[in-house]
Amino acid sequence: MFDTIAIREFDIWLVIIIVTGMAYSILAKKLTVLAACTGGLLASLIASAAGFTGLMMMTGFFVLGSVATSWKRGYKKIFVSMAEGKGGRRAGQVLANAGISGFSALVILFYPEWTGLMLLVMATGFSSATADTLASELGMIYGKRFFNILTLKADRCGMDGVISLEGTLIGMCGSCFIALIYGLGFGFDVSFFWIVVAGTIGNLMDSVLGALLERKGLLGNDAVNFLSTLSAAIAMVLLNWIF
Repeated sequence: MFDTIAIREFDIWLVIIIVTGMAYSILAKKLTVLAACTGGLLASLIASAAGFTGLMMMTGFFVLGSVATSWKRGYKKIFVSMAEGKGGRRAGQVLANAGISGFSALVILFYPEWTGLMLLVMATGFSSATADTLASELGMIYGKRFFNILTLKADRCGMDGVISLEGTLIGMCGSCFIALIYGLGFGFDVSFFWIVVAGTIGNLMDSVLGALLERKGLLGNDAVNFLSTLSAAIAMVLLNWIF
């Protein structure tokens, strides 16, 4: 009886957190209404599959991403037009960044025997998305030398496929933050490092796709973000299989 009551109270708190996050994102114009609803649906799936820890990984990505995007926004406009519109980010952008983690949640719910691997994939999706957002948004501010990831030649800050050492390191810190949340919830082991490694691979793949395809107009930013988180998830599966 007491266990049932505790579970119900836990579920209520999850609902409160999700609804509060949706309301804040709309009122603060971080997300459009449709994007907030999309995020709420993904958060519900992730919380159902991974509990409080899964929800905190998503929250961590959202909070860090929002802060990084807003930080010195006027300065960054010098280099690139901002992806976030006046009404906030769109549903497509939410799916591009959190879709892989949401998919892993569905796999857990329908195929619980895959829970261990899919929890790592979920964390890796957020690790990659967080790394990419921080590297892009803060790299423009704190980067010293900018170069094309393919040619390694100096290139203009803010262009697709252009990175800096400082931005990449900041992105790795973002991956470490997500890995820390995962470790606190599910325990610390070698998975901490794999989440960081796979997240960094996803971040770098975003730049590679940006230089190869987005700069030429062959792919949009949402598609590039989705493919980069997918590549991070694939990297995690391979790392888990090899090691």
